[in-house]
Amino acid sequence: MTSLSVEMLAADAVEPITSAGHAQLGIAVLAGIAVIVLLITKFKLHAFLALTIGSLALGAFAGAPLDKAIASFTMGLGSTVAGVGVLIALGAILGKLLADSGGADQIVDTILAKAGGRGMPWAMVLIASVIGLPLFFEVGIVLLIPVVLMVAKRGNYSLMRIGIPALAGLSVMHGLIPPHPGPLVAIDAVDANLGITLALGVLVAIPTVIIAGPVFSKYAARWVDVPAPEKMMPQRPSEDLEKRPGFGVTIATVLLPVVMMLAKALVDIIVDNPEHTVQRVFDVIGSPLIALLAAVIVGMFTLGRAAGFTKDRLSTTVEKSLAPIAGVLMIVGAGGGFKQTLIDSGVGQMVLDISKDWSIPALLLAWLIAVVIRLATGSATVATISAAGLVAPLAAGMTDTHTALLVLAIGAGSLFFSHVNDAGFWLVKEYFGLSVGQTIKTWSVMETIISVVAGGLVLLLSLVI
Repeated sequence: MTSLSVEMLAADAVEPITSAGHAQLGIAVLAGIAVIVLLITKFKLHAFLALTIGSLALGAFAGAPLDKAIASFTMGLGSTVAGVGVLIALGAILGKLLADSGGADQIVDTILAKAGGRGMPWAMVLIASVIGLPLFFEVGIVLLIPVVLMVAKRGNYSLMRIGIPALAGLSVMHGLIPPHPGPLVAIDAVDANLGITLALGVLVAIPTVIIAGPVFSKYAARWVDVPAPEKMMPQRPSEDLEKRPGFGVTIATVLLPVVMMLAKALVDIIVDNPEHTVQRVFDVIGSPLIALLAAVIVGMFTLGRAAGFTKDRLSTTVEKSLAPIAGVLMIVGAGGGFKQTLIDSGVGQMVLDISKDWSIPALLLAWLIAVVIRLATGSATVATISAAGLVAPLAAGMTDTHTALLVLAIGAGSLFFSHVNDAGFWLVKEYFGLSVGQTIKTWSVMETIISVVAGGLVLLLSLVI
């Protein structure tokens, strides 16, 4: 496709692709989301296919010509993958290097060696939060489960007292902190500043993870008292390695992209002059692409070579890291297509009008929309992407800080009450050997606490900044 045709397509998609009224658009949104929910839950269709079909159904219900609905979907898919696809790939490579080199195990072992007794739940939440920065939620669970089970068994701790803090750390990182796919897509959708979102995300994440992790785990351990299941004790990645990277250099590698992006945000605030040389330099250094690329390149030496990896082994590690994220990339891309179909159908403007008519704060509306989609689809990523598309027009005229808070409100809502339609629910249930009821009392309640606490903190921050 030529650049001219792309520009024509973009220009054509600026105007709503339908002239339907609010009532028809409202029905179209509900019908489109209902199609996605039905395909995912009832027919067990992959989320990528469900989002694709749901987007076309939305356009049809809204009365849009099929060719324009297809154009909106493909343009949204392309722009979303272009915006966050490389970042997701780089994050996956860094996470794989961290796991395979034994760097993650080194972090775990070092912190656990210095913790004990009442400090163990706090150590677990710290471990999960640090490791959760570059890792996808499911990968983080697989990596940390052996540690949780080992600590609970050897230290004679309640499984929930150790497991809940670890799960809370991973979940909060997944929902609120870039470079995870959900927050990245939301930042792209509402045109938020990544550095400011990251800084405010960390500010919200710290009290949230404390309340949902170490504090709540006291009650979860009383409600559900189960031993660590023997059969779920898998081998740790570094058991086959002769050496592994040091603790300090591993932490530095993991935090490198975070520091680079936060440095850009700080310079933007202090200098506040886009033409200034210092700000232009940090705009490059702190861009997500450069920050993550730098961490990956550094990680090849500080993690891979430090573990004794040959060039071939490093190449294999990178290759293996990319295959599992194909599904994530396609879901994120299809979610972007769904978002663009919502916007081009005029649904975004409808939400804007409703928020004015009903006097609902934009941040609360964003949280509620994400909650509803999360409950219906079970996917935090789908909830984040869809909600971001719906509330994107609300970001117009917002300050950079409030746009960042809008992203965090969506992320918080996307974590609400994980239940039987969420893959994470079953992952936790099986690994911890729980019944469905026990999983709801612990994992589902923990997710709800994260969502409500983080959402409340976002609303409070909006009043003071």
